[in-house]
Amino acid sequence: MKILIVSDTHRRDENLQKVMEEQKPLDMLIHLGDSEGSEGKIAEWAGKGCELHFVLGNNDFFSELDREKEVQIGKYRALLTHGHYYNVSLGTERLEQEAEERNFDIVMYGHTHRPLYEVHNGVTILNPGSLSYPRQEGRKPSYMIMELDEQGEAHYTLNFLGK
Repeated sequence: MKILIVSDTHRRDENLQKVMEEQKPLDMLIHLGDSEGSEGKIAEWAGKGCELHFVLGNNDFFSELDREKEVQIGKYRALLTHGHYYNVSLGTERLEQEAEERNFDIVMYGHTHRPLYEVHNGVTILNPGSLSYPRQEGRKPSYMIMELDEQGEAHYTLNFLGK
């Protein structure tokens, strides 16, 4: 199973479209907020058979998207959120605590535009960064790929677009 994880594209979708073409076929696409109305285009690019999950970002005004989602990915329970309700700009402690209290294996968030992959107390915490407005050192657009192997184990790859 191959899952593309992105966030904070802010309607600047050229990089996302390129990544989706390069990474096809995809079994699932997770967008962690601030798609700003591009959901329809993204769904078209993903094609039939790709499961889609979008959550509400702080810039998704007038959107009907969910604030957060609980998703089963193979044997893993995942919490999807943009992260601004958990003050992730100040750190991931609240988000990690929420994941532990609600028995999630994985928590995915965006908002900071900085990629992150850590494991704390058995909870995988990840942020794919931003394909449009990266803020980490070097400022390269980023995304993550999650793959489940034949035994159902998750493997994560952080990827950067060259500039």
